[in-house]
Amino acid sequence: MSRYRPPAPKGSKFITPEGADRLKQELDHLWRVLRPQVTQAVSEAAAQGDRSENAEYIYGKRQLREIDRRVRFLRQRLDGMTVVDQPPKDRNRVFFGAWVTLEDDDGEQTEYRIVGPDEFDVAKRYLSMDSPLGKALMRKALDDEVRVEVPGGVKTYVIVSVRYEE
Repeated sequence: MSRYRPPAPKGSKFITPEGADRLKQELDHLWRVLRPQVTQAVSEAAAQGDRSENAEYIYGKRQLREIDRRVRFLRQRLDGMTVVDQPPKDRNRVFFGAWVTLEDDDGEQTEYRIVGPDEFDVAKRYLSMDSPLGKALMRKALDDEVRVEVPGGVKTYVIVSVRYEE
């Protein structure tokens, strides 16, 4: 059995200004705060002697690798991102950054914001534009019907409102 895993599909390169700020703050915190703390802990653990059986040293080195991996990812991701801070000309259609209110077959309404894959958050009702529902909503207009395949079958929504924040 091979350990090879095909690379994950690349996410969309769009991000809101708030999402970009959040990623920059995470990068700054990892690089300026967390990494120096872990580096200090690793050097203190290394000074204790035998590193082969030193759990603090081994765990610290693992933490450093994880921090470095995340820092590399954030730097590469932020370099290729396009910050979208202006609403589109056609505000009646669903594009990146839109707040969309959907009504399902039962008459229940739910509001989502279409965001990039790096900032989706279920609690805030931020929906990734790369998700099945996000893809189905893109470029749709007010009162359009949207059909999405879900594990239980096909779910149908109607777009009740589309709005953009300034």
